[in-house]
Amino acid sequence: MIPIENNVGSFTIDHSKLHSGIYIARVGNGFITYDIRVTSPNIEPAMDPSAAHSMEHLLATWFRNSEIKEHVVALDGMMCLTGFYLILDKNLSVFKVRKYLLQALHWIIEQDEVPATTKETCGNYLLHNLTMCKWFVKRYIDRLQLTKFEHEYVKLQVVTKDGLVFQDS
Repeated sequence: MIPIENNVGSFTIDHSKLHSGIYIARVGNGFITYDIRVTSPNIEPAMDPSAAHSMEHLLATWFRNSEIKEHVVALDGMMCLTGFYLILDKNLSVFKVRKYLLQALHWIIEQDEVPATTKETCGNYLLHNLTMCKWFVKRYIDRLQLTKFEHEYVKLQVVTKDGLVFQDS
């Protein structure tokens, strides 16, 4: 059997100590991945899938039209439904990303519809809920406006029963 090295950085994070906030998830190959953690994993319920889907559309629209649009590589939802990954080709401090994210979140509160929710523009166009999205957004704004929030991951080492070690990339 050929050994497989798995550099899944998120598997090295202690999710029992991870809270809502913004984290630098990965730096490498000219890209910076920010963990936009909306809910605290395994501590509180994850986001409703339809709300998370709507938030993804709205955040992606805002960031791809913002003053840093030239640096936005991707905004992707986490399948665990606790947040998003924002990937940039420019290294910004967590506090600068927080500033932009708060602008985006306040913009979302003002929206009356979710963009690109037709059969032609979305792979699951019926799975949207703007009202629930705004509920999560308002709660996240409150959390981000706290004067101090964590932005360092608590690391751990995960070894599979086959002896494979998941390493931070």
